[in-house]
Amino acid sequence: MRRRNGFTLLEVLMAVTLVSLMSVGIVYAMRAGFNTMSKTNNRVVQERKMLGAHRVLEQMLANLMPVRADCHGGNPLDIKGSAFFFQAEPETLRFVSTYSLEEAARGLPRIIEMQVIPGDRGEGVRLIVNEHLYSGPLSTGQFCLGPVPDPMTGGLRLGYAPVETTRRSFVLADRLTKCHFLYRQALPQPPFEVWHDAWTPMPSPLPSAIRVEMQPLAGESGRLRHSPVTVPLHFLRDFGERYEDK
Repeated sequence: MRRRNGFTLLEVLMAVTLVSLMSVGIVYAMRAGFNTMSKTNNRVVQERKMLGAHRVLEQMLANLMPVRADCHGGNPLDIKGSAFFFQAEPETLRFVSTYSLEEAARGLPRIIEMQVIPGDRGEGVRLIVNEHLYSGPLSTGQFCLGPVPDPMTGGLRLGYAPVETTRRSFVLADRLTKCHFLYRQALPQPPFEVWHDAWTPMPSPLPSAIRVEMQPLAGESGRLRHSPVTVPLHFLRDFGERYEDK
């Protein structure tokens, strides 16, 4: 039996069902599109953060300041000696820089502490950085303990306080299978350079370059990878001379 408009009830139901299915398909397509946009945006944000962290790392190292420390280890009334302030170890790096996280290159110099620590939930390692205001040899001296026994050589070496992880520690790089520092010694003859895992004041207070080796965890290949950062250090100052106004 036909209706006045010329369509049977079955035809009307089929038309309604078809429109409903089309509507559901459009909704799912929009949802899939929004999810894809959200994932893409999150990935772009993460990669921008990584590139920004690399830039911060390069600027901190490039703006390194050669300064000294009156070593007192937290007691300014008991100075144990004066030394060049530069702690350079495979997983620890301390120095003073004119570039900081809070004020970039516009603020006061900062004492920079870079430390490799275990990652979240024990997955790999991460690189953190702490900043402290630099105000002279006494400010750097709180991290310098003075001469301490060296169990490797049996002599004395310059000791430093351990780097502490706090709530203000900033994570520069995360989800790494390894991260360590290397220090370049320039040579006048071939091979013209040698890379060391640690740096001592001799033959020069500072290396000619610093490299941060970073390798991502397995399964992170689909993302933008952390690449090694190598920063040359350029200084014209004679570290053996005292500079002052006359």
